[in-house]
Amino acid sequence: MIRVLTHADDEQCQRLIQERPAENLFIIGDIEAFGYEQDFQTIWGDFDGNGYMRGILLKYRENFIPYSPGEFDAEGFADIINGCDDYKILSGLKAITSKGEPFLTREFHSKRQLYYAKLDNTDSLLKEDLTHINRASLEDLPKLVELLNIIPEFSGGDFSIENRRHSMEIGVSRSYFIEDDGVFVSSASTAAENTKSAMVVAVCTHPLHKKKGYATECMSKLCRDVLLEGKELCLFYDNPEAGRIYKTIGFEDIGYWMMYKF
Repeated sequence: MIRVLTHADDEQCQRLIQERPAENLFIIGDIEAFGYEQDFQTIWGDFDGNGYMRGILLKYRENFIPYSPGEFDAEGFADIINGCDDYKILSGLKAITSKGEPFLTREFHSKRQLYYAKLDNTDSLLKEDLTHINRASLEDLPKLVELLNIIPEFSGGDFSIENRRHSMEIGVSRSYFIEDDGVFVSSASTAAENTKSAMVVAVCTHPLHKKKGYATECMSKLCRDVLLEGKELCLFYDNPEAGRIYKTIGFEDIGYWMMYKF
C-alpha cells in the first residue's frame, strides 16, 4: 500500500532512511528543512502487508527521489510520477530507479549515470599538519567564487556570491581553501548538509597550481571536520581520474546515481 506520509509517520520514515544516511542525503535534508506538510513537498510511503514501511518517494518542487533498501512497489511509485505534470527531474540510486523506469510513461530527454561514493571514517585521510588550510568565512566568498569561476571543468556552473552566502548562512554548505599571496589556489566544499550527512562538491585547484596535492589536502581537512561531527560524506563523479583521487583518501563506490531529465 502506498500513501502520503504525515508527521505521525516520521519515526518509521527516519528509521528507514537513516540506515544509509549518505545514500539518503537529499531526502534527509529535505525532511529536516521542510517536514511533511508543505505545498511544494510531498512524501509517499510504501508499506508491506504488515504495515512496515519499505520504501519512500519524495517530491520536492520539480524533483522526484525514490528510495528503498529492498523490495518495493516500483510500479506504484511510477504511477504517482506519471500522474504529475509539474516535474522535470527524477534521480536516485540506479538499483532503485531501474526498477521503476519500465513503468514511466513520459519520455525523458536525457539520462545521466554518475558514480556515487561515500566516506564514513578517517582512516585514509592525510595525517600531516593541515593548519595552512582555512575554513572560508562570508568575507572570503569573493575570492572563493573568483576561483570557482576560472576552473574550466566548472564552465556553466552557477557560482555566485549570493548563492554561496545563503547556503553558508543556513548551514548547508561550508568551504575550505588554500591561499597563496592573497589568491585562492585550491578549495573543497560541501552542499546539502544535514544532521547525518554531507555532499562534497566543487573540489578544484587553480590551473597554475596543479600537481601540488592541494586538492587532496583541502579534501582531507574538510572530510575530517565533517566526520568528527558524526556525519557521513558522499560525492558524485564521472571522471575516473577524479575517482582515483577520492579513493586515496578513503571514499568507496556504493553504486551509481541516475538522473533523468524530462
